[in-house]
Amino acid sequence: MKYLKYIPLFFLIFSLQSCSDFLEQEPGTKTSIDELLQNKQGVITALTGLYSEVEANVRSDRYAVYADLQGGNIKFTPSVSGSRLVVPFRNVAKVYNFDDLAQTSDYLSFYDDSYDIINQANLILEYTPLLKDATEAEKKQLMAEAQTIRAYAHFLVALVYSQDYSYTPDASHLGIVYNTKSIKAGIQYPARETVANTYNLIINDLKEAIPNYSTLVLGGPEYSYFNVNSAKALLARVYLNKNDWTNAYETANDVITNSGVQLVTKENYLAEWEKPNLPISEILLEFSVPKDSEGAVGTSMANNFGYTSASIYGSYVASDDIINLYENTDIRKQLFLTQSLSTSVNGLTIPVNYNFTKKFQNNAGYVAFRLSEMYLIRAEAALETNRAAIAMADINTIRARANATLLTSTANLKENILLERRKELCFEGHLFFDLKRNHKNVSRNEGCISTVCGISYPSLKFVLPIPTYNTNANPNLKQNDSY
Repeated sequence: MKYLKYIPLFFLIFSLQSCSDFLEQEPGTKTSIDELLQNKQGVITALTGLYSEVEANVRSDRYAVYADLQGGNIKFTPSVSGSRLVVPFRNVAKVYNFDDLAQTSDYLSFYDDSYDIINQANLILEYTPLLKDATEAEKKQLMAEAQTIRAYAHFLVALVYSQDYSYTPDASHLGIVYNTKSIKAGIQYPARETVANTYNLIINDLKEAIPNYSTLVLGGPEYSYFNVNSAKALLARVYLNKNDWTNAYETANDVITNSGVQLVTKENYLAEWEKPNLPISEILLEFSVPKDSEGAVGTSMANNFGYTSASIYGSYVASDDIINLYENTDIRKQLFLTQSLSTSVNGLTIPVNYNFTKKFQNNAGYVAFRLSEMYLIRAEAALETNRAAIAMADINTIRARANATLLTSTANLKENILLERRKELCFEGHLFFDLKRNHKNVSRNEGCISTVCGISYPSLKFVLPIPTYNTNANPNLKQNDSY
C-alpha cells in the first residue's frame, strides 16, 4: 500500500503532490516510511524508485516536447485512425495555443509530480544520515543523488512556471516554492521565492551535493544515475540560465576537461544515435527506460517521437522550421526519418511526408545531459566574458563534427551560437527556454496549427499557470500574472 496512506489527509492536501510510488510494496504488505527507510537497502529501494518517477516525469510529453513544441521545432502527426486530421495532441493542446487554464491545466500532473519527487528526495535526505548499516561514504553518495534530484526538479519547475532570470533587472520577480523539508516535518504554507532566491537555492543544493559524490551505490548502468559529472553539467546549465557567465564557463569547462567523456566522432555520430538500446556514447546522464521483470520495455521517448509503421507512430515530428536550418552537407540532416502518412487535407485523405527524429526511436531513454551541450555552454559563456576566439573554436568543434561550414569570423557570433544550440540539441528540451532567456520572440511557421503561431517577448504567456488545485490548497501560493 502506498505510504501516503499513513499521513493524515490534511498533510496530503497540503503536499500539493500526487501519491508516490517509490515506497509502494508488494500486495498484502504495509510498510511505513519509518520502517522502509531505517536501513540502507530501504533507502536504496526508495532512491531507485525515485529515479523511476523522475524518468516518467521528464519523458512524459508534457515536459519532453514542451520547449521544442513551443519554440517551433515540432509539429503534430495525423490521428492514427478515423479522421486522419492533424490536431494538437490533447496533453498539450491548450499550452500549445499559449492558452493553458489554471483550473483545467494541461500540466497539473507535471507540477504535482515534480513536487512529489521533491518530497521523496527530502525524505531520503532526512533519513539517510540516521542509517546504522551504511558507511559514511555510502550515506554521502545517497544524499548527494537525492539532493541533486531535488535541485533538478526545482529547476525544471522554475523553467516552466517562472519568467527568465533577467525578466527584471534584479531577478526579483516570482520564482517557485522551494521545499527543503518533507511533508512529515509539519504543516507549512510556503510562499514562492523570488527568481534570484530560487536560483541561489538550486545552486546551493548542487554545490553541497557535488563534493559528496564517491562510489555509485545503486545497481544498473552508471549513466542512468546522477554522478559528479552530470551534477556539474546540471550546475553549468543553471549558471547559463542565470547569466552567470564566469561560473557557467568554468563549470562546463570542468566537465569537458575532467569527465573522461569524449565527443562522438563525425564517423560514428549517426550510428550512435541509431543504437536501439544504448545511449549515445557522449552521454552524461540518460534516464533509462522502464522495463518489466522479463526485461521488456513498456514506454520510452519513442512513444513521443517513434515510427514503427504507418499505423504505429508518435504524435510529434520535426517541422520544416528546423529541417531547413541544416546545410545539405550537415550529417545531422540525416537524423530524420521521412515517412508518408495518410493525412486529411481540405477534406481529402492524401499521403503526406513527415520527418521523425532518429534520436528517439526503439528503446530510447530521456537524454538529460550530454557533452555537446557543455561545449555550447562554454562557447556562449566565453563570448559573454570577452573570449570570442574561444567561443568560435568551440562552435567550430561542433560544426566540424557535423560536417557543416566552419565560422571564420566572430561577427554575429551570439546568433550563431544560438543557431547551433537549436540544430545540435533539437528535441532535447532547450529551444523555448533559450528564446526566453535571450528575450527573443517565438515564431512558429511550417506546420503551425495553433491559434497563436507567434508571440513577442516579453509576454505573460511565456510561463504556465499554477494549477488552481494547488493555489487553493496553499493560500500563500501566488498565481502567475494573467491567470
